[in-house]
Amino acid sequence: MERFTGLLLGTAVGDSLGLPREGLGRRRATRLYPGGLRQQLIGRRGMLSDDTEHACMTAQALLAAGDDAPAFARALAWKLRWWLLALPPAIGLGTLRSLVRLWLGFSPARSGVRSAGNGAVMRAPIIGAWFDDPDQIAPFVAASTAITHRDPRAHAGALAIAIAAHHAVREREVSAAVVLDDIRRRIEDAELLGALDRVERALVRQSEPAELADELGLAKGVTGYVHHTVPVCLHAWLRSPRAFRRAVGDVVMLGGDSDTTGAIVGALAGASAGESGIPPEWLAIVDFPRSVRWIRELAARLAGRSKPLPLWWPVVPLRNALFTAIVLATGLRRLLPPY
Repeated sequence: MERFTGLLLGTAVGDSLGLPREGLGRRRATRLYPGGLRQQLIGRRGMLSDDTEHACMTAQALLAAGDDAPAFARALAWKLRWWLLALPPAIGLGTLRSLVRLWLGFSPARSGVRSAGNGAVMRAPIIGAWFDDPDQIAPFVAASTAITHRDPRAHAGALAIAIAAHHAVREREVSAAVVLDDIRRRIEDAELLGALDRVERALVRQSEPAELADELGLAKGVTGYVHHTVPVCLHAWLRSPRAFRRAVGDVVMLGGDSDTTGAIVGALAGASAGESGIPPEWLAIVDFPRSVRWIRELAARLAGRSKPLPLWWPVVPLRNALFTAIVLATGLRRLLPPY
C-alpha cells in the first residue's frame, strides 16, 4: 500500500507544485516565484489539475475492470465522458476533441485523435504499477491511449512511463540500466529510442536535468510533446529515484508543461520512496472531492484490489468553477512584473 499511496500522492504533489508555473520559462518562473519550490497557488496551499484527475479515474477504472482490458476501456471512457460534462478548466485540445467524439458515439477504441500530446502519459503510471506481470501492461496502455490519442508516439511514450512505474513500485533500488533496457525491449519508436540513449548518456555524465533539456532544445521549458516530456521525466527520476524533493524539484524548475512533468516524476519518485519520502509541507493541498484523504483511501483500495471508491460528483462542477476563477487570477498576476 505504501507504494500505491506514494504514487498517487506523488502525482498530486508534483501536479500541484507545477501548476502555478505551467507555461512559464525557467527564468520568468524563478523571478515570479522566488524562494524555492513550495505550494503557492492559494497562499501556501495547492490545488490539483487534470493530471491527478486522470490518474485517479484510471485507478477507478482498473478497480472496476480488474484484468479485463475491454472492460477497463469502457469504464475509463465513461469516467472521461462525465469528467468533460463537469467543465474542467484545464483540458488539452486533443483530449477535448476525443471526449466529444466519445459523446457522439465513437467507441473507446476509435475516439482518439491524431495527437502526440501528454494525455495518455498522465494515465500511464498507475497502469504500470497495477500489474505484477509486465506483459499485461501494454494492452491496458493501448486501451487507455486509444481513447484520446491515436498517434503511435503517444502510445510509445505512455508505455515507457508505465514500465518505469512498474519498476518503481517493485524495486527498492532502481537500476537505470535495467529500467531503460526494459523499455527498449517493449517499444519500437525510433525517436523515443534515440531520446532514451541521450538519457542514458546524461546519467553516465551525471548531467543536470537542465543540461539534458538544453540538449533536447527545451531551454524555454518542456513542451507538451510526448517525446520531450518522457525523456526529461525519466532522467529526473532515474538520477534520484528515491529523492522525491530533488527529482520533482528538478523537473518542475525546468518550466513549460510543469504540472504534467511534475505529476509524472512525482508518481515515479513517490512510488520509489513511498509516502514517507514526500515532504509533509508539500502535501498542503486544498481540493475536493479528490482530497488528500480521498486519494489515500483510493490507494488503499488499489493495494487491496477492492471496489472503486465513490466520489461525490455533485460538487465537481462547483469545484471546477472555483478552480477556474483561481487559475484566471493566477494568469492575471502573470501580466504584472517581475518579468
